[in-house]
Amino acid sequence: MVQAYEADTESTGAGARPGSRFGAWRRKLASDRGIWRRGIILALCSVALTLVLILHADIPNTIGNLGSLTETFLPWFGLLVPVLLALGLLRRSATAVIALVLPVAVWLNLFGGLLFSDKSGDGGELTVATHNVNAGNPDPAGTAREVADSGADVVALQELPTGKVSAYEDALAERYPHHSVQGTVGLWSKYPVSDSRPVDIKLGWTRAMRATVATPEGPVKVYVAHLPSVRVKLNAGFTANQRDDSADALGAAIAHEPVERVVLLGDLNGTMNDRSLHAVTSQMRSTQGAAGDGFGFSWPASFPMARIDQIMVRGVEPLASWSLPATASDHLPIAARVEL
Repeated sequence: MVQAYEADTESTGAGARPGSRFGAWRRKLASDRGIWRRGIILALCSVALTLVLILHADIPNTIGNLGSLTETFLPWFGLLVPVLLALGLLRRSATAVIALVLPVAVWLNLFGGLLFSDKSGDGGELTVATHNVNAGNPDPAGTAREVADSGADVVALQELPTGKVSAYEDALAERYPHHSVQGTVGLWSKYPVSDSRPVDIKLGWTRAMRATVATPEGPVKVYVAHLPSVRVKLNAGFTANQRDDSADALGAAIAHEPVERVVLLGDLNGTMNDRSLHAVTSQMRSTQGAAGDGFGFSWPASFPMARIDQIMVRGVEPLASWSLPATASDHLPIAARVEL
């Protein structure tokens, strides 16, 4: 009777055991002779994705600035991995699934440090913040107060329309007794500001400035910049020539800056990966890259996809970098704490 019971259990219940189901699935795959032949095209797509991630700096800009466009959104290429994985599983292709090891390894090498580690530290003598407030901002006073609530010692604002400058000045006057506005950019500080002047970035009007901030630890040269916007057009690609020329001019000005400690605050309309900003990025450190948590995307505020607003330093040590809560602007404000 015992033997009959055991035999009946094995014949009717084995299929319900997870181990048996896995074994059946494994045997089915092992008997599938096409598992390695299917999905060759998907595997080639994984190889192509890997090459884009590795060789993005070699993609030419001669046609529609395709290289800069790719580099601007390079982290998002990782979203193609789960798509290729799903397609590989649907095709039951071992070749397609295993080929994904290549782009995953390269993507993690490029961006894993940003995504999975918080490099921020304690301390720091100076906190700075920057915000493109948007010329059409319906609440300039409220936006100014929200940025000031970050506790920053120095605040830089970009895209200040002439008719609204006074609203920002009034909202920030109590917390920041020292300020300077040059064209459409401005600098507010808790510490004295001197030697404020425009910086020529080859536009014909003022969208960049420099000033000396007298901190308790000594002078710091602060640059505020708003580089020209870029556009993605079907008939012209990524139109960024004017932005690129302005980046070169800004980089030249910073390179000739005699003061050792320099902080750049602004909307550069480009990411740290974009080769066209090399004149600036080659001589300064991104606070987000050095001491931030995550990618720190800042634009567009409704669904941030790229960090085109930057805090960069030379001669000072970044200790923390973060994005601030959204305001009435289409950009997120960002802040950083540095050690002088």
